Amino acid sequence: MSEDFGQMLEAAGLKTIRNGEIVEGTVIDVKKEEVILDIGYKSDGVIVRGEYTTDNSVTDLREVIEVGSQMEAKVIKVNDGEGQVALSYRRLAQERNSALLEKAFEEQEVLTATVGKVLDGGLSVTVDETRVFIPASLVSDTFVKDLHEYDGKEISFIITEFNPRKRRIIGDRRALIIKDKEEKLKELLETLKVGDVIEGKVKNVTTFGAFIDLGGADGLLHISEMSWGRVDNPKKLFKSGDDVRVFVKDIKENKIALSMKFPEENPWNDAANKFAPGTVLTGKVARMTDFGAFVSLAPGVDALLHVSQISREHVDKPSDVLSVGQEVEVKIVDFNEENHKISLSMKALQAPAKKQEDADVADVNIEEVGQALAEEEVVEEAPAEDSEA
Repeated sequence: MSEDFGQMLEAAGLKTIRNGEIVEGTVIDVKKEEVILDIGYKSDGVIVRGEYTTDNSVTDLREVIEVGSQMEAKVIKVNDGEGQVALSYRRLAQERNSALLEKAFEEQEVLTATVGKVLDGGLSVTVDETRVFIPASLVSDTFVKDLHEYDGKEISFIITEFNPRKRRIIGDRRALIIKDKEEKLKELLETLKVGDVIEGKVKNVTTFGAFIDLGGADGLLHISEMSWGRVDNPKKLFKSGDDVRVFVKDIKENKIALSMKFPEENPWNDAANKFAPGTVLTGKVARMTDFGAFVSLAPGVDALLHVSQISREHVDKPSDVLSVGQEVEVKIVDFNEENHKISLSMKALQAPAKKQEDADVADVNIEEVGQALAEEEVVEEAPAEDSEA
């Protein structure tokens, strides 16, 4: 188009346009798959759905665009073959947003967007038609087994790698989580002190303990501090999301050690009276070794029943006569409060063998004994052939 012809069109109130130019227009019609714009040119502009967005959730343009609204778009083709101007809203948004993302990358600005897709290796979010990939390792500060929990959710992140030519724009959510935790931990440590009782929520359970969310900062509840009793597997006691009441046992630098072994609940309180030597109790076999069995007398109080104290008869191994979970009657024969050690005996409750024999003889009728002996003599004197018969 010559300059003179362009001047003539402008004089007639019509502007000239070129491919790649950005134009502004008024929406004069919206259909399901396209938008018609009055761009002040001899032909109207058309934006098809694929040039408006690649978001699959937008299936009908009439639901997102209103007649009469103003829009800017980029000219793709002055004549689309049907006498209209092909426009793209999506490409213009991408170009402009690319500049915004580059600025966000350079200044480490926090961005917020909705997760559009869950991929095998991470999450895909779209920021004004520009896709940002967040690798699984950068989604959280802890391992996420199923990334689908983020599908459709709004998340915040920073751009850590920006290369639009290779279509490689990487986001990082993990860095924000770590930074937020550090700030909250700093605030918490300014007020928290050893001995404080605090409510928390179980965040993660491991074989050695549980991490408790204290309100943005985490503390460790070690397996040895979960109960006054014996704990073999923390996962049998807690699960993620459980509310717990704990107290601060120790603070070292930025690490908080927690405990649920409240002193007032110590089962050894008043133990000297409850477990005095000579006391007879019923307990439950908790575990066994070759040298004896440990019997639970109360939650957190296990006492040793040595193999030599199980029976007046010889016992090679406790497992030969006892089983875990079995209730047994025992007598306390020794109590060591300082070392929290209690010795038990079952043998002490059993009558001595000799006395038992004497008692058995005393209970037998003398006449019955004589009769039994006489019958035994008759059998011995019987002829051999009668015996065979």
